[in-house]
Amino acid sequence: MREKQYVSANQFIAEKSTIFTTAHADSLSAAFVKKHLDFLLTSLDGVHQHPRYHPEGDALYHSLQVFQLAHSACNDPQLWAAALLHDIGKAVSTPDHAQIGADELEGLLSSRIVWLVRHHLHLLVAPKRTRRWLRNTPQLRELELLRAWDLKGRSPIVSVITPKDAIDILMMHTSSILPSSDAAYYYENKALG
Repeated sequence: MREKQYVSANQFIAEKSTIFTTAHADSLSAAFVKKHLDFLLTSLDGVHQHPRYHPEGDALYHSLQVFQLAHSACNDPQLWAAALLHDIGKAVSTPDHAQIGADELEGLLSSRIVWLVRHHLHLLVAPKRTRRWLRNTPQLRELELLRAWDLKGRSPIVSVITPKDAIDILMMHTSSILPSSDAAYYYENKALG
């Protein structure tokens, strides 16, 4: 089994953003985000999953299926991003992949996307507690959508787009997926309770 390389983008962004003008930093930042997302996504190529739960094979093929389901079901680029990137942590560790993936995306993408990646397993692990915790909130509906796409994205024979094409689609919506100055008022990383 080959080793996957894991690099955090957060420190690079923090160090580099102060040296450039705002306009230059924005274009550099978008280019960096695109390249880093490509790296994170393609790191899933060859990451095999348990065939009982994932008959489709590797995590990249699964992630592209989940993205396509989200893209065809809604017009929300942040949900598309969460669908595409929900399993990126599996390139490092399967048991901790939600936390690892969210930590990698922190500061790189919107807090809503990070929150969805961090909590995408809650309806699997603790469905009753999660529904009680998030009762009557938009987060619960979004986690339910993400969970449904995650379950449907397991076909061993479906055709998928390339990782580059999926990221290109996301990058057409950079103003939506990148962190913004307005607070994401309900996407706090509080504990499940």
